[in-house]
Amino acid sequence: MKAGVMRWSLLVVALLATSPASADLARRRDAIVEVVQKVSPAVVYIGTEQEVESRFRGRRSPLEEFFGGLGGDEGRQKIEGLGSGAIIDPSGIIVTNDHVIRGASAIHVVLADGRSFDAEVIGSDAANDLAVLKVNAKEPLPVAKLGTSSDLMIGETVVAIGSPFGLSKTVTSGVVSAVGRTFRADGRVYNDFVQTDAAINPGNSGGPLLNVDGEIIGINTAIFGGGAQGIGFAIPADKVRRIVDELTRFGKVRPAWVGIDTVDLTPRLARQLGWDRSYGALVTGVEPDSPAAKAGVKRGDVVAELGGSRIQDAEDFDTRVRGYPARSAFPLILFREGGLRTVQVTPVEFPARMVEGLAWERLGLRVKDGRGALVISGVRPGSVAADVGLEPGDIILRVNNQPVATAEAFREALLTARRGRSVLLLVRRGRYGYHITLPFEQDAGQRL
Repeated sequence: MKAGVMRWSLLVVALLATSPASADLARRRDAIVEVVQKVSPAVVYIGTEQEVESRFRGRRSPLEEFFGGLGGDEGRQKIEGLGSGAIIDPSGIIVTNDHVIRGASAIHVVLADGRSFDAEVIGSDAANDLAVLKVNAKEPLPVAKLGTSSDLMIGETVVAIGSPFGLSKTVTSGVVSAVGRTFRADGRVYNDFVQTDAAINPGNSGGPLLNVDGEIIGINTAIFGGGAQGIGFAIPADKVRRIVDELTRFGKVRPAWVGIDTVDLTPRLARQLGWDRSYGALVTGVEPDSPAAKAGVKRGDVVAELGGSRIQDAEDFDTRVRGYPARSAFPLILFREGGLRTVQVTPVEFPARMVEGLAWERLGLRVKDGRGALVISGVRPGSVAADVGLEPGDIILRVNNQPVATAEAFREALLTARRGRSVLLLVRRGRYGYHITLPFEQDAGQRL
């Protein structure tokens, strides 16, 4: 009798010690927990160092006080930054934001298991705020799968993992609040973002936004409002895939050109065309033999959608096109003669001859490669360049604060600046450098 009671008592103790706890863990292990445990090993902390000139000598500067950097000798100081990233290939390929690593003299990557590596930049693209890094590990690294963003549903659950304010391995969750979102920050327009209410703060930048299957559906960015309450943004996975492919293959995003010139669609123009919507951009010109011409786009068409999202105005159209690298096709929905039609456009690299023509017609400049410098080889009489006194032999060091040491770099800088009203040049003549602002208004006949 006593032996039976003892066995029963031991069984009860064992059940009390194990079953409730095990059952509780099983109940609490939901989809978010599974995503975090699955993907966390592939999320990395990124620390950067940047050396800058300091105007403050003999005391800590305000930047140093804020960032905690240590001032260097001879008026230089070191500023430290932080961010996040995701390993997308076991060979050590990491995707993050361009603004996380921009200007860094050293980049350090720390894995979830504590291993630390120095990283090199494979390529970066400021226009799309993406960068690709590479670390060299002795063995394959854990990876996060890059999914798709084309089928995102408003309200579906998402998870963000990163290092906000340096707090590594931080997890937040929420829902998809909107897709195809456009906003303005730091004087620039950012287009086609996924909006979420999952908390994304400084330090989360570059980390993954995940669906409940543990797939990356966006790369987080904290460039809007410093992480405003309930408003976070991520670069959609489909765009990430296109840009990462360009950066890993070419080290940069090749400038795309379709040959369409557009203007904002006013209510009066919309009524005349029979277009009863408040969005869209009006095609005012199509370059002969361009990708747009080959796809069937015509003057007078209204561009209603690009890649499945509405086009709000001409600026929105230009920005969206820049999100597609050369040779990456996208669908355009056009309104023409009372009906909608879809065409497939495949952008190509911007023709060098057109950029050279752009520089000659708008600025009055021709350039050539010199010995490690970009030299003005010709100035058109009566041009804006001639009016300010530029001469053959002058050296162009920067275009809109972007270094240009070759004719190719000059062309790329002009492509970025081509929609602006002016262009800032840093020109050297002899021992002296001069900042010169030249008007850069678009010619009505130039279709970009």
